[in-house]
Amino acid sequence: MVLLRLFFEFFKIGICAFGGGLATLPFLQELSETTGWFTQEQLGNMVAISESTPGAIGINMSTYVGYLVGFQQFGGNVAMGFVGGVIATLGLVCPSIMVILIICQFLNKFKTSKYVEWGFYGLRAASLGLIGAAAYSVLELSVIRPDEAQKAFSGITGANFWTEIWGSISNAIVAFFDFKCLALAFFLGILIFKFKLHPIFYIVLAAVIGIVFQF
Repeated sequence: MVLLRLFFEFFKIGICAFGGGLATLPFLQELSETTGWFTQEQLGNMVAISESTPGAIGINMSTYVGYLVGFQQFGGNVAMGFVGGVIATLGLVCPSIMVILIICQFLNKFKTSKYVEWGFYGLRAASLGLIGAAAYSVLELSVIRPDEAQKAFSGITGANFWTEIWGSISNAIVAFFDFKCLALAFFLGILIFKFKLHPIFYIVLAAVIGIVFQF
């Protein structure tokens, strides 16, 4: 049953993956919360790896989670981990294959239809929204802390609103950003733009800096 659920969960994500791999991030976050198969930290690590090396985030994550679930659910069986990785990956890519096959059959006939054109126009807007949500998800995993910023306003009441609000706003701005991670991202961005070394170098450098400064 767990293998069937793996296929089904990633099949649902594949159906909604308009706009590329990053558009799957909001759905992967929800999958993490509902199943407990992986953590938000593991998802953030996979985003960093996927954006620095070949391979789409959706494919990489489905293979990784499938292997992890298969391995754990079947008593540390490596073969079942491999099976789980294959099944989860197939679940993610099947909707795309099905849609492509269907479109190939009907696109020539309906490519001049205004309704088809409207449909693609709507998909572009949906893709933009998903990518925007994915971008915010990446920032939330790395350099911003909205939950911490919200706590800055917890002590405000109607009686002390005008005396506390400005201080709370200032505290919220400070709490909102993880300045150490923001500085690291800015520093690595400059290095990447200027020197264009191999991505593995920057991954190792970021790991060393994170360990030394306890990010």
